[in-house]
Amino acid sequence: MTPRTLFPALARAEAVTWALLLLGMVLKYVTRTTELGVAVFGLVHGVVFLAYVLVTLLVWVDQRWSWRLGLVALLAALPPFATIWVERRVERRGRLATRWRLAPGGEAPGHAGERVLARALARPVAAAVVGGALVLLATVALLVVGPPTPPGSGA
Repeated sequence: MTPRTLFPALARAEAVTWALLLLGMVLKYVTRTTELGVAVFGLVHGVVFLAYVLVTLLVWVDQRWSWRLGLVALLAALPPFATIWVERRVERRGRLATRWRLAPGGEAPGHAGERVLARALARPVAAAVVGGALVLLATVALLVVGPPTPPGSGA
């Protein structure tokens, strides 16, 4: 996968899972028919959200995005469907290459973050496993911590 295929795939998946979570919220809070949609789609959205954040960080480093663009891309995961806007914007501006800059045979890494990414790109299967494990560990940690306590709930 290249930055031009991976980033849009995660941006779109993040938007789709937002839609599913919103549907689950309608079923729970508006129609009061089931809480299952929020439980299932909330978990799916959380996992895809974390994967989007990880991929955004990798693309940010590899494609040498500015701090502003990188932060906007990360923050776009918070409001529903904003990742689609960012994905289209970076594609239109040519900020997604058809190859990884730091992949074997590409540019030499210049700093620690680039060195880590270059090593990961040299072993893509292992990097995908490690990335998946990081997302899984973060998901489990967040499930253990639990949802935030609403203000005024006395907790």
